[in-house]
Amino acid sequence: MSKDTIVIREIRPEDNPQIEAVIKGCFPEFKIPLQGTAYEDAETPFMYESYQGEREVYYVVADATEVLGGAGIKQLKDFDGNVCELQKMYFSPKVRGMGFGKLLFEKCLKTAKNFGYETCYIESASQLKAAIHIYEDFGFEHLTKPLGNTGHYSCGVWMTKPL
Repeated sequence: MSKDTIVIREIRPEDNPQIEAVIKGCFPEFKIPLQGTAYEDAETPFMYESYQGEREVYYVVADATEVLGGAGIKQLKDFDGNVCELQKMYFSPKVRGMGFGKLLFEKCLKTAKNFGYETCYIESASQLKAAIHIYEDFGFEHLTKPLGNTGHYSCGVWMTKPL
C-alpha cells in the first residue's frame, strides 16, 4: 500500500460495510467499551445515509479497493447553539502513522468552518491517546462534562475549540 494511492473523499453508499468494520475493529484493539460508544450507534452500519443532511459530511480515507478510515462533521445532537461535533474518527492500523489523521482532521475542521459552525466539539475515550494528542495540538481544550446528548456515556474525554 502506497501513501500516494490513498485519497480522502466523501463517503459513498458502498463504503458502509468497510467503514463499519474499521470503526468497530478499533474497539477491541484499544479496549474501548462497546456500550455507550459509537460501537453500538444505530448509524454506524449506515454511515453514508447518516451524513446526508445539511451542514454534515463524512469523509473516508481510501485507496482504490479499501476504506481505511474516516471522520465526519455534524450538528451536535440536543444542543442549543451553533456547535458541530467531529464524529467517528477511526483508522485501520494499515494507515496509522502515515499522517492521514492530521490531514483528515484539518479537512473536517475546515469544512465545519465553511458550514458556518462557530465551535467544534469532540468526545473521545481516554484509551485513544494519539487522537487526543492531535486534538490538543490543534488547540482543543478539555471540558469537565459533556455537551449535548450523544448517548456516548462511556466516553470520558470532552473537548471544544472555536472555529
